[in-house]
Parts: sequence; structure tokens; C-alpha cells
Amino acid sequence: MLTLTDDQRRQWNTQGYLVIEGALDSDQVTLFSQEIDRIRLVPGWEPSDVALGHYGLVEESATTSPDGFLDRRDLLNYGPHFIDLIDQPGIFDLIVDLMGPHLMLSMTQAIVRPPTDKFPGYTHTDGGEGLREIRVTESSRPIAMKVLYLLTDVTEDDCGALTVFPGSHQHEFPWRSENRLTPHSPGAVQLHGRAGDAVLFPHALWHGPSPNYSGAARKTLLYNYCQMFVRSYDHELTPEVTGSLTPRQRRLLGDLGYGFRPGSYFYVPQDQEAMIYQNVDAADGAWTGPDIGWAEPDPVEPAPKLLQPRTP
Repeated sequence: MLTLTDDQRRQWNTQGYLVIEGALDSDQVTLFSQEIDRIRLVPGWEPSDVALGHYGLVEESATTSPDGFLDRRDLLNYGPHFIDLIDQPGIFDLIVDLMGPHLMLSMTQAIVRPPTDKFPGYTHTDGGEGLREIRVTESSRPIAMKVLYLLTDVTEDDCGALTVFPGSHQHEFPWRSENRLTPHSPGAVQLHGRAGDAVLFPHALWHGPSPNYSGAARKTLLYNYCQMFVRSYDHELTPEVTGSLTPRQRRLLGDLGYGFRPGSYFYVPQDQEAMIYQNVDAADGAWTGPDIGWAEPDPVEPAPKLLQPRTP
């Protein structure tokens, strides 16, 4: 598998992000852009009024125009191309180099930010309240990280660009401050790029969208990864989808090859590295789940005598 260059590793450690040019080819960019337009018109998960960050099932997006706002989650059921992006060649290699092999996919998301003078942008860290105050050292593997794929060119400031604060992953996010960070706060950098480029960054990096005054909508796809002991929070998959996954994709979506037991996900299967690195000889025969679902639970053995419930 590909690994980071020395310059990339230095950039990641000190600045907290990487820009990978040409992560998607032109055909993929066209396909995913068209797919985002399509999924607006079908049921899916979008932000709800239950609570901040919670999503609800809708029959179609509130805005069906291709240039309107969209925040759609749980993309894997929409087609094999979304599944293939789980371990996109080149990009997934770098993710494994950064996170190690004991990882899983945690979320998928499509976002369209239309041109408007009513949205000033915002800055945040990923992972909700639980990870907002958790960081790692410069030499540590990430707890969680994200890949953002650009589907439109972003070549100027205030075009809806991803805005980052380089080096901020090493510092406490000032979420209690009365002076809230914005995409124009000192230290903010708006990342420019072409359709097909990708940005990799950890959950703790201060980031967020800039305002979009460009006159054109900005389309992106986001795939999140976490250490296996954290947990996934997406993908209610249909049987058709689970039946089409490769063994490695199944593992990245939580299929350990056997039914859940205490310790699962905190301690990984013995074939985890072979599975992620696709060492077929070492991993042969490791996948025991049925063709259209996760592995069946193991038979439950009776508890030892001392743990049997007492007879009244």
C-alpha cells in the first residue's frame, strides 16, 4: 500500500491536514456530481429539528434544485460507486498509514453549499461533544479523521471553501469563548482546490465552510473513519448492499467475521491486519458471514455452574 512521503507526514503532524490532488478522476467527479443531484429526489437522512447534529428520514430534500442546499447522510445504499469510495485506491492507503489497520468507516455525507449572502460560515471540530475536548499528540495516530472530496472547483476565497486553522489540532478548541471563531478569524486558511482533489484531516482540527459568494454551488463528499473501538454512526445497509461488499469493506463496516461477543471492536480479530492490507493468503477463510448480511451470532454456551441463576 502507498505510504506518506516525509513531507506529507511533516505536514500532517505540524499543520493537521493534507491536500491530495486528483484523488478522483474526471469520470468519478462527473458521476458523483450527478448522483448528488439524483439523491435529492429520493428518501434519505437529512438534518432534523430533534437536536443539533441529529438527522431525520425525509422523502426528498426540501430543496430539489441541483444548486440548492443539501446535507445528506448514509450514502452507501445509493449505489456501488459510493461503496467503492470506502477504500478508494491511493486515499485509503494514506488513511491506513495515518490511522493504522485497526479502523472502520464511521460516516458518509454529501453536502452542497449554494451561493448566498445569508450564511457566514462556521468553525468546529468533529465528533460532537464527546471529542470536542479530546486531542492527541503530534506523534499519535488519530482517533478519528475525515476525507473531503471536492466535486467542484474552489479557486478563490469565500467560495464555500473548507477553512482550516493550521496546527489547531494540537490546541483546545475555544468553544466556550464569547468571541466565536469564524472563517475570517486570525489564523484561518481557506483551502483552494480543483474538482477531484481531496483533503484529509483529523477530528480535532478546527475547520468549517467559508461563506459562498461565488455565484456557484460547492459540492463535496465526506467519508469519516475512526479507530474501531470508537464506533460507527451511519450505514443502515440493505441486504443488497451488504451482499455486494468486498471482505475488506465488510470489515470496515463492522463485520468481524463472527457474531458480537464481549470485547469485540475493542480487541480486533486476529486477521485484522491481513484484512486491511489485503494479504489474501493470510486472511483466506476469515469471512464467515452470510452473503447478504453480517455474520451470524455464535452459539451461546451455558454459563459456568457458579454463574447459573439460583432456583427460588
